[in-house]
Amino acid sequence: MARRLRLLRLLVLAALVAFGLPALAQDASVAGEVTTPYPTFRHLSIEWAIDGDDDLDGVVSMRFRRVGDSAWRDGMPLRRTPAGGYGGFTWGNRHSGSLFGLQPGTSYEIELVLADPDGGNAQRTVFADTRAQPAPMPGAPVRVVTPATLASMIASAQPGDILLLQPGVYPGFAFERDGEVGQPIVLRGTPGAVIDGELGLFFRRHVMLDRLVVNGRIRFNGSDEISVVHCTVNASPSAYNGDGIVSYLRSENAWIADNVVTGTTPWQEGAMGADGDNRGEGILVTGPGHVIEHNDVRGFRDAISLLEDAEAVDQFSIDILGNEIAQALDDAIEADFCAHNCRIVGNRATNAFIAFSSQPSLGGPTYFVRNAAYNVAHVAFKLYRESSGDVLLHNSVVKAGDGFGVYASVPVSRLYTRNNLFLGGPGGEIAGYGNGDGDVARIATLVVAGSSLDHDAFGSTLGTFSGRLGGSVFESLAQMQATTSETHAVEIDLATFAQPLAFPADPLIAFEPADLRLASGSAARDAGVAIPTINVGFEGAAPDAGAYEVGSALPHYGPRLDVVFADGFEGG
Repeated sequence: MARRLRLLRLLVLAALVAFGLPALAQDASVAGEVTTPYPTFRHLSIEWAIDGDDDLDGVVSMRFRRVGDSAWRDGMPLRRTPAGGYGGFTWGNRHSGSLFGLQPGTSYEIELVLADPDGGNAQRTVFADTRAQPAPMPGAPVRVVTPATLASMIASAQPGDILLLQPGVYPGFAFERDGEVGQPIVLRGTPGAVIDGELGLFFRRHVMLDRLVVNGRIRFNGSDEISVVHCTVNASPSAYNGDGIVSYLRSENAWIADNVVTGTTPWQEGAMGADGDNRGEGILVTGPGHVIEHNDVRGFRDAISLLEDAEAVDQFSIDILGNEIAQALDDAIEADFCAHNCRIVGNRATNAFIAFSSQPSLGGPTYFVRNAAYNVAHVAFKLYRESSGDVLLHNSVVKAGDGFGVYASVPVSRLYTRNNLFLGGPGGEIAGYGNGDGDVARIATLVVAGSSLDHDAFGSTLGTFSGRLGGSVFESLAQMQATTSETHAVEIDLATFAQPLAFPADPLIAFEPADLRLASGSAARDAGVAIPTINVGFEGAAPDAGAYEVGSALPHYGPRLDVVFADGFEGG
């Protein structure tokens, strides 16, 4: 029925256009298909296509439960995403969002309820499975490899085999075998085994690279179900673009975890920015379903990145989680050209020209959740090129200049922020780019209609409280609360943190990572609002603003020591 109604409406619209008449608005929603594309280990993407709702007042609530459980849990409402386009990309009229914090390899029941005051209310129930974390085949045969036997051992490798590299230097090579579902071919290093050059996987399937040391880069163009885990990659200063772990062609469902990836660009002003003397992408992917988690990445142009413009293909349902990032000379995390449901969660960036880039979000949602950024030379969030649909929840930022500055000359639309913490201070110019004068927030081109900012904590070490959001200019917290959507904003300063914190007034200093947890008496305490699946088990009257709850342990960033594969290997 919904498809027939949409077809009928299209025919009516075509007739109106043919006769030069204005199209009629359709404020009622017409529910279409619900999809859950490319599940990851701990998140599910939900897309509900609709027609109509031209006045954008339809809302979709969500609840979910594991299959077999009786109790339901609330999820975040889906984000309303009107049809649009940018730079040759288009997206449909829909509600879109994610379920967070799920268990790998688990089936879930999801109930969605569409409510529209103009009509078209609907309910859907769908089932979706998260992806299981890859592992070597139980009981996999181990085949010993030396530099002299590498070529023959690769040529004869079968699905499920573990190829164990013995100590020695292996020249760069292309790996040209495929595993199967549940039977990946594992290429595993031992202490003293070094690959000197590029390790290439081109259009491969089900291959796991484990505990390898690569002096060069790993490239997996066009490859699906590839795992790169517990590896050490030292980028070349003169070859392979200075890259670390990259796929420049559409790949699916890569798992890149617990690696140490080191670049060659020093933290200095001449290397900063898009035109700086910087080299290399630390980790780069395009395509859907990737999980990039708990890596240590430093010394690159961009530490973790998606592709841009015409090179970007199907960039959705991507997780970037728990990474430790330092010395990013352009972007710490570049989530540009995300089509929907890219989830940048729980990362820590120290010494970055730009911390988090969304240039642009293609309708969204593009989620930035519980990330921490300290010493950012230019902007914490680069929401440029008409970015639309960014969602910022529980992030903590301490930087010189404006705490939350977006200096795009084009619209920033459908921005949603809750429970973030921004602290700025004296600013200046770095590598030809200004970072502001110490305003708490400045987004002059914010499109207020369709955006919602509230429950955030702001401050400036200048002792002032000034800024601009859209057309609203304010000189105090009271004015911000009265003239913008930030009616519940609070003011913070350096004393808001539990540990003594040096303000990074000179961004050219390479600082150590900072502890941005809150003091018990901070104004940011209980300043947030509860968000389903994001706030679980908080203490007090409400969640705290910023990335951390008062009294919580500092999360683990970078490679983990407790990842255990099915064959008993404990990562480290």
